[in-house]
Amino acid sequence: MRDYLLTLCVTAAVTYLLTGPVRKFAIATGAMPEIRARDVHREPTPRLGGIAMFFGLCAGLLVADHLENLNSVFELSNEPRALLSGAALIWIIGVLDDKFEIDALIKLGGQMIAAGVMVVQGLTILWIPVPGVGTVSLTSWQGTLLTVALVVITINAVNFVDGLDGLAAGMVCIAAAAFFLYAYRIWFSYGIEAASPATLFTAILMGMCLGFLPHNMHPARIFMGDSGSMLIGLVLAAAAISVTGQVDMDALRIFEGGTRQATHAALPVFIPLLLPLTIIAIPVADLLLAIVRRTWKGQSPFAADRGHLHHRLLEVGHSHSRAVLIMYFWSALIAFGVVAYSIHSKSMWIVLAVVVLSAIGLVLLLLPRFTPRAPRWAESLVPPRYRRRSRSAAATAGASEQHGTAAPDHEEGPRIPVGVGVSGVNGATAVGARARFPERSRADSAR
Repeated sequence: MRDYLLTLCVTAAVTYLLTGPVRKFAIATGAMPEIRARDVHREPTPRLGGIAMFFGLCAGLLVADHLENLNSVFELSNEPRALLSGAALIWIIGVLDDKFEIDALIKLGGQMIAAGVMVVQGLTILWIPVPGVGTVSLTSWQGTLLTVALVVITINAVNFVDGLDGLAAGMVCIAAAAFFLYAYRIWFSYGIEAASPATLFTAILMGMCLGFLPHNMHPARIFMGDSGSMLIGLVLAAAAISVTGQVDMDALRIFEGGTRQATHAALPVFIPLLLPLTIIAIPVADLLLAIVRRTWKGQSPFAADRGHLHHRLLEVGHSHSRAVLIMYFWSALIAFGVVAYSIHSKSMWIVLAVVVLSAIGLVLLLLPRFTPRAPRWAESLVPPRYRRRSRSAAATAGASEQHGTAAPDHEEGPRIPVGVGVSGVNGATAVGARARFPERSRADSAR
């Protein structure tokens, strides 16, 4: 465990230290697109954060290769090299897209080629576990198609949720943490060496996200761009493929006894092994809903819009930070709930805890529908929006609404895009303090 933690820390440190220089490089090269209609940020912000994340990945693999307890991963398996090859290819495509805005079909083709490169080097699905049947071996073509499909789905699912500051990096970090616990348990508890590559991949992935998050939290100083979102999506998919397609389920000794008994015993193990579709259920759901929504309107599935889950949270009335935290909450609930159930499937406390936390999550979603008011004696302890307005303030607000005007604090002026290179915005200058803005209302919290 110490070697994994050391690899995680080195990856996070390299990513964190390189993000600042990468931000200056992005500004110098003009990788700061103007505000688009579907964007929620209001100031030009540099992209190319994936450059720092890629070098963090390289640093993590290099350190792991020189650690005595992790060196066997590179000696006994070609998966780390396959991951690095596919990651380098998808990273180059992402950098070009961040700078030149390449066509969506070209990106899709690049994603498939990157997945194919990993398959050629051995990172592929060899068999899949089926409840009630056992381990089903796949032909080379079946394994290749399933691997490519999983990589493409995961990459685009992560890319689709990369719409708010810190959202994609935080959700993938949560998914990677849950996946790490599961893969480490298979490797440590059952002694299955085939699970060690996935454990290493998820540890490095957590380091990449944790190192980038301080620069990407609201208000973000830099975006990861497609070079970052596609990269972390590919690493997450590689970890899932390594566990699902490489670990022999017969080695877990879960098929002993009768068929019904073996199926019941294997069910908790199958749930996390159903690839990251359960770990990143929210991004995948957002991806499927976006495809259905755009196709229903007669648009291309790759057409951008403002109908994603995080956009809807902002429309409901959540602030930017609260919307991100809500998405974190649901991702953690699903990911860690699945892992906990796979360990203690017979414990009803896990089910009850998930139900209670789900109810709490629903309450959090509905918070903007009502604004609770604190009692007079507690007004000094709560934010201003929860305090009772005095009669004079209420009368002033009513008079303003009657005359068709709004209070100054809630006035939202016309959306004026800020040009690239204007001093004082997030990413308009590579040096100097971050721009500070007054408190905004809920209507103005959407970028």
